[in-house]
Amino acid sequence: MEIAGEMHPNSQSPRDVAGSAPRISIVVPAYNEEGNLRTLYAELADVLHALKMPWEIVLVDDGSTDKTWEEILALHQRDGRVKGLRLSRNFGHQYALFAGLTHATGDAVVSMDADLQHPPHVIPELVDEWHKGSKIVHTVRMDRESTSWFKRVASRLFYRVYSFASGVELENGMADFRLLDRQVIAGLSQLREEELFLRGLVQWIGFPSSKVAFLCQDRLSGRSKYTLGKMVKLAWSSITSFSIIPLRVGLLIGILTSLISFGGILYALGSDLIGFVVPGWTSIVSIISFLFGILFIMLGIIGEYIGRILMEVKGRPRFLVSAQVGIERPLGDSGALER
Repeated sequence: MEIAGEMHPNSQSPRDVAGSAPRISIVVPAYNEEGNLRTLYAELADVLHALKMPWEIVLVDDGSTDKTWEEILALHQRDGRVKGLRLSRNFGHQYALFAGLTHATGDAVVSMDADLQHPPHVIPELVDEWHKGSKIVHTVRMDRESTSWFKRVASRLFYRVYSFASGVELENGMADFRLLDRQVIAGLSQLREEELFLRGLVQWIGFPSSKVAFLCQDRLSGRSKYTLGKMVKLAWSSITSFSIIPLRVGLLIGILTSLISFGGILYALGSDLIGFVVPGWTSIVSIISFLFGILFIMLGIIGEYIGRILMEVKGRPRFLVSAQVGIERPLGDSGALER
């Protein structure tokens, strides 16, 4: 790890790199990651120096409450190729990642997490695939033996359900650790949906692609920011933003419940014609309760889609930048406020 206050041996000052456009950019969203950034920088600098290509690292502080931004400023002082964005609040991982992508200037852009679970030593493999002609180089996570059974099953289930519902095929283990060509970044910037799920959007957008497998590492320090609730929310948002199948399922359930209700009416009429009166009120209350329950579920699904329409119509920016360092684009221009 780099000693505090000491410049990395491969570092350059901002003046040294002012006249050279980076060929490769590394984009790293960070939320309360102060304990990881120095080690991440040291490992990235070693790997990128070996590539013999101009490079930059764009660190995005997603409204952290610790000293993440101070660490970014310190790294920039030591190495001008480290650049930083500070969002005005916590917008979420996908929006912070998108902010970094729109501010990166490399011909190829690698996105990865700050906790070192995405190993920097895989980057040369991604660059090799890019040189071979791939515009998108996905990574596929291989779980460690210590990964819990629940996480493995939940991950597989999500990717299968998502692929079926959206029509966009995602392989189990695909991560936000990937390389994107500048042409792909330009294509992503044209997409205007409010709910971002970049794994799905990158797959949907097309272009020649390839895959590289990697072994997920242990988190260096801190705790994962993806709680069970956030993962469920991401899963639901990703499916509903790409598919109307939940509405079609609602239609199917509505048809089935209507048939059940119609059968109940025929049974009641038949019983009345033959003089047999249905005893008690339990069956009536049960049927009514069941139908109203289904009705409210359907209204909830419809309401979810109406809510998404409302958010899209408002046209709010996806993120707001409150500070930046090393970024040439003026603070507050259309890129920083991009939908």
